[in-house]
Amino acid sequence: MPTESATPGEVTVATIDDHDVVHAGIEAWCADAHPPIRLVGSFSTPGEFLARYPDDTGEVDVVLLDLQIDGNRPEFDALGGLCEAGQRVIVYSHLTADEVILTCLDLGAVTYLAKSEGKRHLIDAIHAAHATTPYVGPRMGKALLDDGSLGRIGLSEREKEVLSCLVKGMSYKLIADSCFISIDTVRGHIRNIYEKLHVHSKSEAVAKAIKGKIV
Repeated sequence: MPTESATPGEVTVATIDDHDVVHAGIEAWCADAHPPIRLVGSFSTPGEFLARYPDDTGEVDVVLLDLQIDGNRPEFDALGGLCEAGQRVIVYSHLTADEVILTCLDLGAVTYLAKSEGKRHLIDAIHAAHATTPYVGPRMGKALLDDGSLGRIGLSEREKEVLSCLVKGMSYKLIADSCFISIDTVRGHIRNIYEKLHVHSKSEAVAKAIKGKIV
């Protein structure tokens, strides 16, 4: 498994999928991307990934998760665990039901792509996730419209907890101690909060949280 450090401007990606052809295809697509995207790990299950990266170490910028491994039920618990650990997760799945897509967004996925949506959407979604910029592909966009609210891209329960701590004026260290997570994980949650609320600072996030009665 490659371990070399990323070059400037490069995005590092890990894939979790039970089909080798998917790993190979993503690696080939990423090799042609600009800015460059490098596959740093290919895993068959979420458990394998978490055994290698139990916390957000900064080695992986974006995680691509197949939601259904070995034909089992959707891995919602695994998705929630990855997001709780501070990973920026793009769900990349053949499942296209609105309820599945919206549940993944509620659990903290930064975006949801159907595997049928092709190379360009995947590359753009990876770059957007790395840049903490929202990305809405065709199938995710339809699910949001069907739900009646483009603001559905909500915060996970942990992100709400961290945002509540920000509203209370707590420092990153105090938030980490209160939530029993690392400071790096706190930073990851706050990046996600800023992205989902479309803000760029703590003061903007706090103001939006209070105005919208988010916490």
